[in-house]
Amino acid sequence: MSLAGLGVLIIGLAFAALALFLVKVLNNLAAVLDGVDKTVEQLPHQIDEVLKETSGLIRHSNDTLADVNEKLRGLSPLFYIIGDVGEASRKLSSSFMDASSSLKNKSTEVEHKYLGSVYGSVALGYYWLRKGKKRKGSESNLYKNGNKRADKIKMIKNNVKSDVNK
Repeated sequence: MSLAGLGVLIIGLAFAALALFLVKVLNNLAAVLDGVDKTVEQLPHQIDEVLKETSGLIRHSNDTLADVNEKLRGLSPLFYIIGDVGEASRKLSSSFMDASSSLKNKSTEVEHKYLGSVYGSVALGYYWLRKGKKRKGSESNLYKNGNKRADKIKMIKNNVKSDVNK
């Protein structure tokens, strides 16, 4: 065999190996395409199921929205009433604030001579109160007995509380 014949034989063997490799690759490609074909065949059925569930969900959402709107229509008058009450209370508090600020302004205008007589009256009352206590000296029996009974009542209450907590 000559070199040319040997070269042709090697090329032929390489071509045969390439053909076998391509057959294997093409068989794998055919299997993949079969899987894709099966998936594509199932796709319309799956899309129909998804669309049915989506339609049901939208229908349910519309029912829920209609129910919420109906309940809000029932509550709207209540919100209007609350708004009116809030506005009325704002106006009332505003008028009270105006009245208090005018009284404050008037009270700052009071002259000190009127305050002097008030302070004098308070001081005189305090003096008489202190003098009356000194004159009495000790506490009266009625006051002492009242304090003793109040202490006994407190002690009884504490005993009852401690018994209840046990």
